Amino acid sequence: MSDLSGRTAFVTGSVQGIGLAVAKALAVAGARIAVHGLASPGQAEEAVATLKAAGAPDARFFDADMRDVAAIEIMMAAVAEWGGPDILVNNAGIQKTVSLAEADADTWDAIIGVNLSGVFHTMRLALPGMAERGFGRVINIASVHGLVASVNKAPYVASKFGVVGMSKVAALEYAAAGTKATGGVTVNCIAPGWTETAIIEPQVAARAEHFGGDRDKGIADLLKEKQPSIRTSDPSEIGELALWLCNPVAHNVTGTTIPVDGDWTAQ
Repeated sequence: MSDLSGRTAFVTGSVQGIGLAVAKALAVAGARIAVHGLASPGQAEEAVATLKAAGAPDARFFDADMRDVAAIEIMMAAVAEWGGPDILVNNAGIQKTVSLAEADADTWDAIIGVNLSGVFHTMRLALPGMAERGFGRVINIASVHGLVASVNKAPYVASKFGVVGMSKVAALEYAAAGTKATGGVTVNCIAPGWTETAIIEPQVAARAEHFGGDRDKGIADLLKEKQPSIRTSDPSEIGELALWLCNPVAHNVTGTTIPVDGDWTAQ
């Protein structure tokens, strides 16, 4: 297991789902966690308490609308003042299933703003400090839809393809930062397929309706079209992969996108 004692990790969208699972894996390894997400005060407090209980020596909630550049800049300055980030995990994201003909400008702007522009702004603000310290990890939670397309997801697919491409550029720009001894600075993407999170619930519910509300049958029907394993992933599995990428031995794993998709993108 990676020992992240003394490291500070900032995980966007970390009050639930994949983000919380990633934050928890990093907390177990001893990192301080900067928590972020759309949350009520109670939800934020619960996430912070969960991460402290998991092993984080400290955890604090930071708030910003990922569509608001000024808010992101203020938030990143606050995280820097707190002592980080040594590890940046961009997980915050939104999705709306809609055809090109039915999509509107507001849908496009919101999805691109959160999923792509927000990632750009956190990276541009975090990476110089990582380079100065000789260690840094950026892990962008992309999607299989950053590698392949599906109908009725044009804004989402565009945002995730953008994240994958942008991450490659960042990885190239910082490839020589740090050393093997310090751990270097790496930028990678994780591309989950069907994962048990709230973002897939509308699609699961729609399929379940065809089977009298049977959720398991709805999930199986949904997965058989794309994911050959016919198994969803658990968010904790994404967390464990993110933790491994933070290990110093992963200093030469950079500029890559790792699918966790039951062979979806191998087809």
